[in-house]
Amino acid sequence: MLRTPARLLAGVAVVAMVAVACGSSKPASPPTGGSNRPNPSGAASGSTKALKIGLLTDVTGLAASGAAHIEDGLKAGIAVAAKDGYSFTYAVGDSQTSPTAVLDAAKRLVQQEHVDVVVGSSAVLFGAAPYLSQQNIPVVGFAEDGPEWLTSKNMFSVSGLTDTTKVATTYGNIMKDLGATRVGALGYAISPTSAESAKAIGVSAEAVGLKSGYINSKFAFGSTDVQPVALAMKQDSVDGVVPETDPNTSFALLTALRNLGVEIKAFVMGIGYGGDLLEAGGATIKAADGVYFSNIFQPIEMNTPATQAFLAALKGVNGTQAPGLAAYTGYVSILYLVEGLKHVTGEATATNIIAGLNQVTSWDAGGLLDKPFNPRDPQNVAGPNNCLYFVKLTGEKFDLVPNADPVCGTVVAGKTVSP
Repeated sequence: MLRTPARLLAGVAVVAMVAVACGSSKPASPPTGGSNRPNPSGAASGSTKALKIGLLTDVTGLAASGAAHIEDGLKAGIAVAAKDGYSFTYAVGDSQTSPTAVLDAAKRLVQQEHVDVVVGSSAVLFGAAPYLSQQNIPVVGFAEDGPEWLTSKNMFSVSGLTDTTKVATTYGNIMKDLGATRVGALGYAISPTSAESAKAIGVSAEAVGLKSGYINSKFAFGSTDVQPVALAMKQDSVDGVVPETDPNTSFALLTALRNLGVEIKAFVMGIGYGGDLLEAGGATIKAADGVYFSNIFQPIEMNTPATQAFLAALKGVNGTQAPGLAAYTGYVSILYLVEGLKHVTGEATATNIIAGLNQVTSWDAGGLLDKPFNPRDPQNVAGPNNCLYFVKLTGEKFDLVPNADPVCGTVVAGKTVSP
């Protein structure tokens, strides 16, 4: 269940404890060019300037709130692409947070909607990955669920290739900077990415001179029965925590630790940054006060030209001014696709699109990264260039963490975690 460049986000992707707000799951407009791809050859037809996209995400189910604004991000990316002459339409497939339902949704997108490309961001995308690979469908999105992004030649993650059995010092570095000395983690047993990332937190901490505390990589998906975990962390003198779980679980753990009087110097979550949390308000905001959040891309608080452009594009589609990970994913996925299409010569066949995406070896996510990276390099195990940005929720606003824009690390030689 993990959601980030490898070791940071909870794959289940529940960005905040709020109801799903995804909007309509209908195509943005009637299909245009590239929508008559014959099956099952997987060969798109027509121009790269006019394609139909299938958004495959968790509209309903346990992971739905994590996808709440991905469609907004997608539309913002489409609007930016339109300035360069691209005319994209899209249809939405609901995974229902079910490995079976996500396969049915993928089949509908391919066989009935005749999409040319899939933008994928789902906690259970692994259920559709073999089918999409067999159909030779180009997939661009976020590697939040499992290792298929690393092994499937048709899948391209905006955070780069992620081998969650490898370890980078990125998380160890931020925990050390925040004053933690003994680091604990929690992961979901059902999700390879979540479980492996939780294990990697301890290794990352040790690699920078900290101690690895209580690590539980076999927690029940979506559960809030965290009292035994909190007690174990207290007994183990943990003062830094990285939950590789969805926010419901993470906030329950934080509350339990506070109730036990545990002094936590750094509680760092991979999911929760942005408007989804701010919109929740009330008890959720109160529970999150003082929590640190990671982000793959520049947080809007940095106020860079790239974040300004992102906000302007979002405002053009729905007025969103505090994007979370889902909105970033939708937006950046379109930018990545366009970058790949620039390398396509001839017709927009699936094979040509995949070949074009493979030629993207230097990419900065529309300026949302401090420096370009190679998204096909398997050494990016903790985010682009093994770097992450961090913010802290103070009251009802996110503040930049000093010297954490971004925090970078290196791959730990000779250290891996078991799958």
